Amino acid sequence: MKRQRYTHTFGPLYNKDSKILIVGTFPSVKSREGEFYYHHPMNRFWKVISRITGCHEPVGISEKKEMLLKNRIALWDVVKTCDIEGSSDSSIRNVVPNDIGFLLDNSKIDKIYANGNKAFELYNTYCFSKIGKKAVRLPSTSPANAAYSLNKLVGCWESIIFPDRKLDTKKQHNLY
Repeated sequence: MKRQRYTHTFGPLYNKDSKILIVGTFPSVKSREGEFYYHHPMNRFWKVISRITGCHEPVGISEKKEMLLKNRIALWDVVKTCDIEGSSDSSIRNVVPNDIGFLLDNSKIDKIYANGNKAFELYNTYCFSKIGKKAVRLPSTSPANAAYSLNKLVGCWESIIFPDRKLDTKKQHNLY
């Protein structure tokens, strides 16, 4: 597969009440096709988020948006435009970053989390110096991260995002 230049075609998901921002790298081929975040059926993002928020796993894009906004979680990718080969984060080159500061100025976001090592690296390279707000690295929900089972991902994400809380999937959690 050949590296090609792409521009992000869908915007951030947030509202003025968002408190947590989770950043990814750049949409996968499936996410670009579906025009929404974590659209690949093997990506475990929606399973992880639903478990740590105590919500049922959302099915369609509108349910996904509703779950995130209800729990004051915003989503965006670090990269606005890049050269990429398929969905390979390691192939990302010639990055033009998104304006993450815009989200911070238009919401209550006080914590930023990076979904995976590459998102963390790109955030630190292209965004940290402009924003001055550190991101916390989370293990990637990508199917390429085979070292982490779903249960291990859920445990890690919850212990990092909500260190004072024990997971109870039988209860609905309001994050704030």
